Amino acid sequence: MSREKYTLGDLSISIQPGPFGSQLHSSDYAETGVPIVMPKDMKDGKILHSGLLKVPEEHAKRLSRHQVHAGNLMIARKGDVRKCILVTDYEDGWMTGSDCLKVVLDTEKCYPPFIYYQLRSPYIGRWMEMISIGATMPSLNTRLLSSIEISLPNYVTQVHRSNFLVAYDKLIENNQKQIKLLEEAAQRLYKEWFVDLRFPGYEDVEIVDGVPEGWEKVNLDIIAPILTGKKDANFGTDDGAYPFFTCAQEPIKAPSYSFDCDAVILAGNGDFNVKLYRGQFEAYQRTYVFSPKDPENLYLLYYAVKDSMRQLFQGASGSTIKFLTKRMLVEILVFVPTNEIKEQFNAVCESYQRKIEALKLQIQFATEARDRLLPKLMSGKLEV
Repeated sequence: MSREKYTLGDLSISIQPGPFGSQLHSSDYAETGVPIVMPKDMKDGKILHSGLLKVPEEHAKRLSRHQVHAGNLMIARKGDVRKCILVTDYEDGWMTGSDCLKVVLDTEKCYPPFIYYQLRSPYIGRWMEMISIGATMPSLNTRLLSSIEISLPNYVTQVHRSNFLVAYDKLIENNQKQIKLLEEAAQRLYKEWFVDLRFPGYEDVEIVDGVPEGWEKVNLDIIAPILTGKKDANFGTDDGAYPFFTCAQEPIKAPSYSFDCDAVILAGNGDFNVKLYRGQFEAYQRTYVFSPKDPENLYLLYYAVKDSMRQLFQGASGSTIKFLTKRMLVEILVFVPTNEIKEQFNAVCESYQRKIEALKLQIQFATEARDRLLPKLMSGKLEV
């Protein structure tokens, strides 16, 4: 099939960096407003929607040339220059951060999803790393990005190949949404039973000093020892066999493991995210690992820690990077109900968790299949 060679500059209306420091100051950030996307917010071709910096609408209007719209690309210009996302309708009107490049494609010349997948292919990813400048911190500029060569088939073929990969991405996204709904349902149940104390049969149970009769309210370290991970972030590898939990939202991979248990894993800084994992894993030295002494207390511990994070976040110490201390964690209180209530709660949570783990496995398989197909489809070695 005929394929023409173009540069990304040939296929773009404009390529520009995000706002410079003189245009946007840290004092301009606000709790609400228009989100700003930085390289740290980009993972696996998507924007992580939690923990985004924001600026008020008036600043966004002043810097409107840095706003992105559906079909635009955002590419990290510093650090991992392979990071690339295709802006969706949901993110229309958001802004590029100072360390990102915004690419407005000419849709009369190319199909934006095809260019997005091209830039995510291993070959072009390696090429972007090779042409980036800077020994300690690789960086791209508009000239370098514009020079990247892209092999382009006819428009119909671009759409057809892209849609094949989009189907995998939609499956992954739908599974992620289902996981979120299941996690929210379990969190609501915990709040109803253990925060609002509207557990089954609560009408007939006396509550003294906020503790139902037959229950206990104990410190976290009574339920589980407070351990920390031991590995540096550099321990991670692309082809590791075990999940490696850092302070990031998603785990990376490690070649070996230090833990083999059912555990609650808490990021000690950043956004203090909480995860539940069962099996063999590795943990970063700034994460906390809680494996309950009684396995029946796993879900009680997990949701108690999750429910405590807002208060912990407000009380976190540290100037530039906020962090959690062991003293803070010991103060987390965990309700231990009667065996009957615990069994009912665990049964519901176990049902949710099994569904979540099955969905995560589907995501893993779909991601691996997509990543195998992507370079073959983009190079034309595989026709669909």
